[in-house]
Amino acid sequence: MFDLAIRNGMLVTADRVFGGHLYVRNGKIAAISDDGTLPAREELDAAGLYVLPGMLDCHAHINDPGFTWREDLPHASEAAAVGGVTTLIDMPLQNTPPLTSADAFANKLAVFEGRSLVDYALWGGLVTDNTAELAGMDAAGAVGFKAFIAPVSLGYSSVDMGLAREALFRIKAFGGLAGFHCEDHALICAGEAKAKAGGGTRRAFLDSRPVVAEVIATANVIELARETGARVHICHVSHPRVAELVRRAQADGLSVTGETCPHYLVFTEENLLSCGTVFKCAPPLRTAEARDGLWEYVLDGTLSCIGSDHSPSRPDEKDEAVHGVMGAWGGLSGLQSLVQVMFDQAVTRRGCSPSLLARFASSAARVFGLDGRKGALGVGLDADAVLIDPGRAWTITAHSLRYLNPFSAFEGLEGVGLPVCTVVRGRVVAREGNVLAPFGHGLFQPRKP
Repeated sequence: MFDLAIRNGMLVTADRVFGGHLYVRNGKIAAISDDGTLPAREELDAAGLYVLPGMLDCHAHINDPGFTWREDLPHASEAAAVGGVTTLIDMPLQNTPPLTSADAFANKLAVFEGRSLVDYALWGGLVTDNTAELAGMDAAGAVGFKAFIAPVSLGYSSVDMGLAREALFRIKAFGGLAGFHCEDHALICAGEAKAKAGGGTRRAFLDSRPVVAEVIATANVIELARETGARVHICHVSHPRVAELVRRAQADGLSVTGETCPHYLVFTEENLLSCGTVFKCAPPLRTAEARDGLWEYVLDGTLSCIGSDHSPSRPDEKDEAVHGVMGAWGGLSGLQSLVQVMFDQAVTRRGCSPSLLARFASSAARVFGLDGRKGALGVGLDADAVLIDPGRAWTITAHSLRYLNPFSAFEGLEGVGLPVCTVVRGRVVAREGNVLAPFGHGLFQPRKP
């Protein structure tokens, strides 16, 4: 007797889509079969639905503990569950304390325990004074170490190329991963000063963070990866010129991976210029030509991971009338909409196979050391799945969002193809927008050694 049977679905792997039935025992996928009659205690009828591996969001800022007026783990995990994300990978900043030591890492795990609907993993931090802490955080299960080449606040510090080089040698020694926010520090500081002196208009904000700043920082990080042999991940790529650097590094055999975000694939700078700071993020939104060109690198696998860069705030922190454009919070809430937006954009609008989304899941699991458990539909792996109705039309509204602060730049967006059921380790955690499991079902997922 199986614990759960997902019957009659169109099962989606990284290389094919086929009809079949998925059976679960003890939280693991126990069988994938043509036989739809095998007995189970619980059944899901997936007729007419795609059954994909549970999605991983490799880049989310949960803000818990420390900044929980912006977001907290229960709300974030509920948004993830409703949206089809089964594993959250949380960033180390926007936490008190930031995750820059083994002690801080242990504190974060204690805070998270028993409060999540979905599984979670944690980035560690790479800052100016913690290179001696990296190995300890790796041993605790950190999936990688996030560094800023650009200016950063909230008790976090950016790194220069000398420190990044030293850290990459250390990270290479224990087989870890370094992730970089790539915008050149000096160019951004100069651009921000000029923008503020000129009154800080919406156009001035965009000009303060030019594409060349992202290109220069990415090129420098890639050269450090070339010298050290360390694994490097380029976060939230916003422009084809940056993606091309990643492509060339991969062609050279370097261990360089990259991600982008749905907002860079959907919105443009015109959204910020016309609608204001609800669309403010860093790197900023680019031109329509850049947005369209970025898709080439998603479809060919150069940018093999998709992250929401979920960076929520209170509405007043985004208020342009109060803070001005330069002072308004720079981040978008996109965790809940990640899967539906990517399905609509890739499958519904561009005619791609849903296998593209399965490849995102498997790639993220591999990059962040969670493969063998997460990211695929395979016997012996965790029974994480999202069922998507390919014909279900949707409109994102504030009412539909499960964030602590339910507003988003994605409000008003319309599409077709909606997650309708999410399974984490064999348990249905959300179905048709309703939470069906207790907070605490989600467990910490350390990077495998």
